[in-house]
Amino acid sequence: MKYDFDEIIDRRNTDSIKYDFAEKRGKPEGVLPLWVADMDFRTPPCVIDALVEKSRHGIFGYSDTKNDYFDVLKNWFSAQFNWNIKPEWLVKTPGVVFAICAAIRALTDEGDAVLIQQPVYYPFSESVIANRRKLVINQLFYSQGKYSIDFEDFEDKIIKNNVKLFILCSPHNPVGRVWTREELTMLGEICLKHGVTVVSDEIHADFTYPGHTHLVFADVKPEFSDITITCTAPTKTFNLAGLQISNIFISNSNIKRKFKTEIIRSGYSQVNIMGIVACRAAYSCSLEWLKELKEYLAGNLKYLRCFLKQRLPQIKLIEPQGTYLVWLDFSALGLDDKELDDLMVYKAGLWLDSGTIFGAGGEGFQRINIACPRSILEKALIQIEQAVNQLR
Repeated sequence: MKYDFDEIIDRRNTDSIKYDFAEKRGKPEGVLPLWVADMDFRTPPCVIDALVEKSRHGIFGYSDTKNDYFDVLKNWFSAQFNWNIKPEWLVKTPGVVFAICAAIRALTDEGDAVLIQQPVYYPFSESVIANRRKLVINQLFYSQGKYSIDFEDFEDKIIKNNVKLFILCSPHNPVGRVWTREELTMLGEICLKHGVTVVSDEIHADFTYPGHTHLVFADVKPEFSDITITCTAPTKTFNLAGLQISNIFISNSNIKRKFKTEIIRSGYSQVNIMGIVACRAAYSCSLEWLKELKEYLAGNLKYLRCFLKQRLPQIKLIEPQGTYLVWLDFSALGLDDKELDDLMVYKAGLWLDSGTIFGAGGEGFQRINIACPRSILEKALIQIEQAVNQLR
């Protein structure tokens, strides 16, 4: 490989949420953190070069994007997803969760129902509740190590609760599903039928494993575009979360007007200049880096799969179709969730994400981030093995 993903980079004492705030977040100092969704790899060299060049300029005034920024986005989404975006659709925000909260306020009133599919990325439920909307859950169906959508329950919940907004996670975090065309079509048809607007969080779109293809929800059928806010960002793909830049696409002019009005009401205007620089560079010159990264992540997944099969068969891998976040089923250990969390933190010395924070259906699970050097993943798995063996 041209890029060295085996390199261990010391992130301690860099103000990293992942590494420097264990004690403040209720964890013992020294735990190995494989929780929050950023990577332990350097961002692509051309992105670093672009940021250094901008830093040398030395002026960081108010900034915005021009045609070249949109052209880079257009080329990326066309090449990677066969999705043809238009400049008038674009709204830039400092993050996808920011955009989700803005959409909730823009398109619903207090007390209105918003539907999510748990277990799911926990800021979804937090955003709904914090904005005083009614949280409605269509729990994913789990059987024999696989997840699927209960479409009958999905439509029933929409009807009974008069749901106004559906937040779709695609690819799904944490269960790793890459939804098929048939599944997305069924979701979209139900939403169209009942007048439900869709906020589609597609931040993990660039991470799919061989045999699986991400489909942009708004592009599955022409009618879906008119009811959809598509949330994208380079931050997961190129490890840029701290630069806070997201690209939101809204083809419906009325929905876009309401969305932009809510952003103005929040007091936000231009995005971070370094985010602009990094995003433009990442989508322009980092495809080779991303291809190698995905190969490396596939190798990490293979290592994890083999380790569990050979040495920890009690722990079930939920085979991911996308994302670098892996959902593990610990239920065979017979522990309640507090006991499981204590086992991971105090016996294994690991900081993972407890399944319960993802809501209904998360009991007995933990989420592990495999976007790290393989030696770190190996160390983590050995520590889990040692902790589990102490239970015997």
